[in-house]
Amino acid sequence: MPAPAPVDFATLALPASPNTCLLTPTSAPGVGHLQRDPFPVAVDAAFDAIRAVAAGQPRVFALADYVERRQAQWVARTRLMNYPDIVVAEVAPTGGGTGLWLYSRSLVGWSDLGANRARVMAWLAEFEQRLRRG
Repeated sequence: MPAPAPVDFATLALPASPNTCLLTPTSAPGVGHLQRDPFPVAVDAAFDAIRAVAAGQPRVFALADYVERRQAQWVARTRLMNYPDIVVAEVAPTGGGTGLWLYSRSLVGWSDLGANRARVMAWLAEFEQRLRRG
């Protein structure tokens, strides 16, 4: 397992392998696999919500928390082979709201058969539900 360090999404270079998925705000520079408009909520509420999403996931364990950056990282273990994937979430003011960066990547292998994309989509759906519930 690599030592955790904050991810700088402004300079992040995605690997050539198809075993990652990055969600970025539509108003943010850079290229992600998926984009989402900023959310009309306070940054702290969004950070609390994404951390609650992670806490409710099976086989997900806290790795690092950079509160001053509003970035958190987790290890997500795959169901069948117990491989470690890294999930990084960050929220920040952007484009008239709060942007969410959500990055899931495999540490083992070349292809993940869409597992990281499915994870990002599931976490995003749960995040949106939590924001709607308040």
